[in-house]
Amino acid sequence: MSLPVVHHPAYRAPMPAGHRFPMGKYGRLMAYLLEHDVVTPMQLHRPEPAPVAWLEQAHTPSYVAAVLSQTLEPAAQRRIGLPLTPAVVTRSRTASGGTVLTARLALAHGLACNTAGGSHHAFADYGSGFCLFNDVAVAARVLLAEGCIEQALVVDLDVHQGDGTAAISLDDPRIHTFSMHCRTNFPLRKQASDLDLAVEAELEDEAYLALLAEHLPALLEEVRPDLVFFNAGVDPHAGDRLGRLALSAQGLVRRERLVLETCLAAGVPVAAVLGGGYAPDLEQLVCLHAILYRVASDVFVTMRL
Repeated sequence: MSLPVVHHPAYRAPMPAGHRFPMGKYGRLMAYLLEHDVVTPMQLHRPEPAPVAWLEQAHTPSYVAAVLSQTLEPAAQRRIGLPLTPAVVTRSRTASGGTVLTARLALAHGLACNTAGGSHHAFADYGSGFCLFNDVAVAARVLLAEGCIEQALVVDLDVHQGDGTAAISLDDPRIHTFSMHCRTNFPLRKQASDLDLAVEAELEDEAYLALLAEHLPALLEEVRPDLVFFNAGVDPHAGDRLGRLALSAQGLVRRERLVLETCLAAGVPVAAVLGGGYAPDLEQLVCLHAILYRVASDVFVTMRL
C-alpha cells in the first residue's frame, strides 16, 4: 500500500489573464508528482463534488444556494476575489468532496493527502480570500455527523490565519482549531481559534520549528483527536509574495515531517490539504507544494502505515 492521494482535473478552473491567484499550480503539481515518480497513477483517488447537504454542514443554506446559482451580490464576489464561474464553483465543490474523501482515506490508512483544499477563509455565510467553501470545516462536520469521528483537530500552518475555520467551529467543541500564522498578515481582523500562535514577520526556520514542536505534542495530548486535518500551506516560505515569513524549502521539509511524525506517533491519522502558496515563479511554487507529498510518501513507508 502506498500513500493515498486525492486529485481531480476540476481542481483547476480557467481564470482571467493576469489574475493573481495561481490556479495553474493545481494541474502542474499533479503533472510534476507523476513526472518525478513522487506518486503513481495507482495511488490516485478521484472525488465527487460535495453534495448540497455536505456543504450545508458548514455553510448556511442561503449562501450555498447563492454560490451554486451564481447569484452572489457583486460586493460578495469581490470579497472572494475569484470570478464566480461554473468552473470555479465546480472546483470548490470538488475540492470539498476531495477533502471528505481524503479524511475517509486517512481514517482507513493512517495518512492521505488532497492536492487541493485548505480554503480556510470561507465563513458560514460568505466567502473571502479566494475561498468559496471551507473544505476542512465541511469534511470535519460530515465525518462527525456520520459518526466516523468524535473529535477533530485542525492544524493550520498556512501563513494566514484560518479565520473562517475558526469562526465556523467557534461553538463546536468537537472541532479544535489551531492556527500558526504571521501576526501582521491577512486577515486584518483575526478570529479566535482554540489556539492561535501569531508569529512576527521574517521568522526563520529554527524559531518557527521550535515553537511548533513546543505546542503540537501537548495539543494532541489535550484534545485527543480521532483525526487531524493538516493545512500545509507553503506561503510561510521566504520567497512567497503574500507570506512575510522566512522559512526555507528545507524548513518546510522539516515542518511537514514534524507534523506528520508527531501525529502518527501519537496514533492519530492525518488528512493533509494543499493550502496557500503564492511564489511568483510557478515551477518554484510547484516544487514547494510537492514537498508535502514527498515527505508524506516517505513517512507512510517508514512508519509502516
